[in-house]
Amino acid sequence: MNLSVKCIKVAASIMLGLVAIVLGACDQTPQVMSGSTGQMPVRMHDPQQLEIGAKVYRQYCAVCHGENAEGAVQWRNVDAKGNYPAPPLNGTGHAWHHSRQVLSDVIYNGSRGKGNMPAWRRKLTSAQVDAVITWFQSLWPDPVYAAWYETHQR
Repeated sequence: MNLSVKCIKVAASIMLGLVAIVLGACDQTPQVMSGSTGQMPVRMHDPQQLEIGAKVYRQYCAVCHGENAEGAVQWRNVDAKGNYPAPPLNGTGHAWHHSRQVLSDVIYNGSRGKGNMPAWRRKLTSAQVDAVITWFQSLWPDPVYAAWYETHQR
């Protein structure tokens, strides 16, 4: 085997390893506290808004995202049509990577491209969308919420 083929194989192995590390880290629970205070951000949820959010979730979202927001079993793998199934919303998926605005946009307009998320613009009010986001964020473990807060709310 000549030197250039050997170098290509080594480089390809390194690249595959790096890709695996990056993809594996996407769904890891972050261990972040507020950078400004060194403490977890305080969550102040209106109980009435949480109740509305839970009701909206059960009525419109649970059929795909699961009763406990756990997502489809194979949510990381494309289905027969080339689309990704519903991801978890309970803090174990990637929803915490997105701002409230992005989450609202996906709920209103559906997933564009490789997902099965329908658009709820004609069925849900902005108050209902806000409530359902608040509800599923209330399920997120503190470190996940803190990472989201640091990224999107500061």
